[in-house]
Amino acid sequence: MSILVVGSVAFDSIETPFAHVDSVLGGAASYFSTAASLYSQVNLVAIVGSDFPQEHLDFWRGRSVNLSGLQIKEGKTFFWQGRYHMDMNARDTLDTQLGVYADFHPVIPAEYRDSELVFLANIQPELQMEVLEQVSGARLTVLDTMELWITTARPQLTEVIKRVDVLLMSEEEVRQYTEQASIVTGARQLLGMGLKYLVVKLGSYGALLFGADGTYFSAPSYPLEEVIDPTGAGDAFAGGFLGYLSTAMPQQDGRYAVDDIKRAIVHGNIIGSFTCGDFSIGGLRPLSLADVANRYQELVKYSHFDPDWSSASQQQSSANIEVLG
Repeated sequence: MSILVVGSVAFDSIETPFAHVDSVLGGAASYFSTAASLYSQVNLVAIVGSDFPQEHLDFWRGRSVNLSGLQIKEGKTFFWQGRYHMDMNARDTLDTQLGVYADFHPVIPAEYRDSELVFLANIQPELQMEVLEQVSGARLTVLDTMELWITTARPQLTEVIKRVDVLLMSEEEVRQYTEQASIVTGARQLLGMGLKYLVVKLGSYGALLFGADGTYFSAPSYPLEEVIDPTGAGDAFAGGFLGYLSTAMPQQDGRYAVDDIKRAIVHGNIIGSFTCGDFSIGGLRPLSLADVANRYQELVKYSHFDPDWSSASQQQSSANIEVLG
């Protein structure tokens, strides 16, 4: 089942407290496409400049990424520079150069329009709406956003949220958009806008799933000894999430079972963990589904607990009575 992604492809220069890289492959669509193509074909819509290296295009073609929707224009590719703080959960933007992206308008090729899964990566809400107006009949539409659009384009973002099935937001973004201190209250407010699911990304702490049907699920993160670069982890999360769903069988009503949505979130967390192991897409390049399966089983082991709490409680109570007696 093919996946349509519309987003940015960029060059990144990244500083962490421990290392620094210049002009490496970045952009939301880059991370998503590399991650999701582990599972199924990805149909990419984005724009790059004439300075974009052929090696990246060759890599994607070898990973089942359809580049028919990638516009190559004379000029410079979008550039972003950022610096991370010591805890690696916060960063500062040092420079942004839009290049050819300044005039980007997504054009969905005819061969992409039957994509059953659609990911609207973190771009301007106006562009995300342009995509929705060009596709119809998608089985599932997923939206990502950021603090900037909540601040500068809230009305447009609200209209996009009302049109999609799943919204991905960080914990901070949920509070910012809903103006609610409680994530649960904020989730209820967002679900009331017509969403089927809200996924709250917690960074190194995992992710939460809230469903319009009352579903709640907490997915743990994979424990890492070292984080090299968290850039793109959220986009790779989305790639793992939709990538897994592209391999799952929908129910008779066309919807995905809640258990598959939960498994998809776990896949997203795992793919995100691999992303943090290197700069750019370095942690994703050598990745195989066998690697993902190994971490999946480890997470099952790490997060399992006995559902029958009563028997253990009763045994402890009996032991306490014997001691007192």
